[in-house]
Amino acid sequence: MPKRDSLDAVIIGAGVVGAACAYYAARAGLSVAVVDRGPVAGGTTGAGEGNLLVSDKEPGPELDLALLSSRLWRELAAVLPREIEYEAKGGLVVAPDEAAAGALRAFARGQRAAGAEAVEVGADGLREREPHLAPGLAGGFHYPQDAQVQPAQAAARLLAASGARVYLGEEVTGFLHDTGRGAPPGPVRGVRTPYRELLAPAVVNAAGTWGGRIASLAGVTLPVLPRRGFVLVTEPLPRVVRHKVYAADYIADVASGSASLQSSAVVEGTPAGPVLIGATRERVGFDRSLSTEALRRLAAQAAALFPVLADVRVMRAYHGFRPYLPDHLPAIGLDPRRPGLLHACGHEGAGIGLAPATGLLIAAALTGAEPALDPGPFRPDRFAAVTVPEEDHR
Repeated sequence: MPKRDSLDAVIIGAGVVGAACAYYAARAGLSVAVVDRGPVAGGTTGAGEGNLLVSDKEPGPELDLALLSSRLWRELAAVLPREIEYEAKGGLVVAPDEAAAGALRAFARGQRAAGAEAVEVGADGLREREPHLAPGLAGGFHYPQDAQVQPAQAAARLLAASGARVYLGEEVTGFLHDTGRGAPPGPVRGVRTPYRELLAPAVVNAAGTWGGRIASLAGVTLPVLPRRGFVLVTEPLPRVVRHKVYAADYIADVASGSASLQSSAVVEGTPAGPVLIGATRERVGFDRSLSTEALRRLAAQAAALFPVLADVRVMRAYHGFRPYLPDHLPAIGLDPRRPGLLHACGHEGAGIGLAPATGLLIAAALTGAEPALDPGPFRPDRFAAVTVPEEDHR
C-alpha cells in the first residue's frame, strides 16, 4: 500500500517555476511537497539560458509580471547562494536600420509608461557599450533591468531554501478527489505516484511544457504546446559580450504564433567564459532530433551581430521545449473548473524570468492573501475549446 502524506499543497514540477511556488508558499507558512518524474530542472528549466528579461515584453500583463519578478529576483539574489550566478548585466536591443530604430523607439515609449527602464543609445554609443558589435547599426535601447541567472542552480537553490519535501523520479499517475458514489470527481485532494499518495487540499500544476498532460489527468483542458528551441555554446572566451544583446526582430519572434522555424540572434557572455547564442522557435511537437538548419541560422546571425565570433569554436548545442499557450500568457492561479487545482505553467521562454512573481501569485491564491498584481489575465480557464495540432502530441 502506498505511503500517505498530508500537506497544505503539492506542487507538480521541480523546475524553476515549481521551485518558486514552493518557496513563496513555504514563506506564507504552508507545508509543501514538490514531486517530479525526473530531477530538479530536468525539463525546460535545465535547457534555458537563464534570461530575466523586461526588454522583450510589450506593455500589458506579462510586462507587469516581469517587472514584479525583476524586483523579486534582486531580493532573492541577496539571500540565495552565489551559485545561482545572478548577474544584473542589462540588455541591449539593436536596430539594423532607421525603420527598425523607429519601431524600437515606439515600443520603448510604451514600456517606459508601464514602469520599465529603457535608455536610447545612438549608433555611436553602441560600440561604447559593446566594442565588438558589427559596424553600421542604426542604434538601439539599453534595458538596465535585464539580468541573468544559472537556471538549474536557481531552481535547486530556491527549492532547497523552501524547505519543501521533494520527491524526484516519481511520476504523478493520477489525482485524488472527493467523490461520492456514482458522482463525478469532486475537488482535488492530492496526487498519486507509484510510491505514495500525497494528500493536500491544493495541487499546483507547474509541469511546464507537460502542463497540458497534467491538466488532463485532473479532468480539465489547458492547451499547452511545446515550442522547440536551440542554443549554441562557444568555447570559453574573454568577456567579448558585456550585455545580453539581441536584434530587434527577436521581439517579433517571441510574439509570433507561427509553427515554422524562426530564428533571431540573442548573444550573451557568461561568468564562466562561454558565449551563449540563441534563439530559435518552432512547433514540431516533442521531436528531439537535431536541426542543422536551426544551428546554421544561429551561427550566421550571431557572427553578423558580433563578427569576432565568426572564427570561435562552438563546443556544444542543446535544446528544450518551451511551454507555449495561444495568447502568449502563462496560466497562473485557481482553476474554477476543478476546485483545489491551480496552474503555474505556459510561460513559454520566459519562465525563469517570471518564476518569482508566479510563485508569489500562487502563494496568494493558496492562502487567500491579496495578490501583488491582478491575476485576472492569467486565469487558467480563459481558453475556449482549442484543437491541438496532431504534431504537437508527438
